[in-house]
Amino acid sequence: MNVQQQPAFKAGDYKSDITPIWCPGCGDFHVLLSATKALAELGTPPEKIAVISGIGCSSRIPAYTNCYGFHGVHGRSLALGAGLKVARPDLTVMVMSGDGDGFSIGGNHFLHACRRNIDMTYIVMDNRVYGMTKGQPSPTTEPDWDSALSPGGTGLSPFHPLVIALASGANFVARSFSGNIKATTQTIVEAVRHPGFSFVEILSPCVTFRPDESSWKTQTHSASVEATDDPARAARRIMTDDGFNVGILYRGKRKPYDIHVEDTFKDPAILGEEFAV
Repeated sequence: MNVQQQPAFKAGDYKSDITPIWCPGCGDFHVLLSATKALAELGTPPEKIAVISGIGCSSRIPAYTNCYGFHGVHGRSLALGAGLKVARPDLTVMVMSGDGDGFSIGGNHFLHACRRNIDMTYIVMDNRVYGMTKGQPSPTTEPDWDSALSPGGTGLSPFHPLVIALASGANFVARSFSGNIKATTQTIVEAVRHPGFSFVEILSPCVTFRPDESSWKTQTHSASVEATDDPARAARRIMTDDGFNVGILYRGKRKPYDIHVEDTFKDPAILGEEFAV
């Protein structure tokens, strides 16, 4: 008789005992659930995972996980994640961010993280608003979104993260909707497994400052064609979508950044001598 093998870990093994303090109805609750379910499916021990973040509602996630974590400064999460992965290539590095943290002050780091193609996964919870600053427009906010902080809208063309990621050299590009936990879980699993820099934009509604985003549940739709490894085809597809096309959009074949780590121990005192004036 065949006995079905039980998974080594469950989603709960990756959750800390700290209760999330997001607003009721925030999409980030579902992202946290999808991420922990994905890690359980991958079967990587919690102590072999590092969750890195910057500043913002989404960036609280490291505290809610039972993995190694680092809550960094605004916009610098990718720099932290890249440094950690290069120093410790044995770790699975997941960088969690938001549209404000990742695409505004962190925009330059985003470009070069894609270009370097270090083997790590970047998940951005995009709600098209700064929730922690009480409704400030973000780089992905629609130009005509009217609010108390931007009467009549900003009039600015929104940042298109998928296009930027593809053009900058990301090796895996996908979009998901936080409310679809099963699909988001599988997308994160595929992103972590794919070699090189993987970028996943997750549409995560902010029901407090963007109640209109509740309609995203009906607006999102699955990609009509399979993911491609051709950047030109992926670019045409991404540039012509309506912003709600979800699924894996691009699987690249670029070789990840080659990491060389010396397998030797150096006494800190000796290292200090090298910097003596």
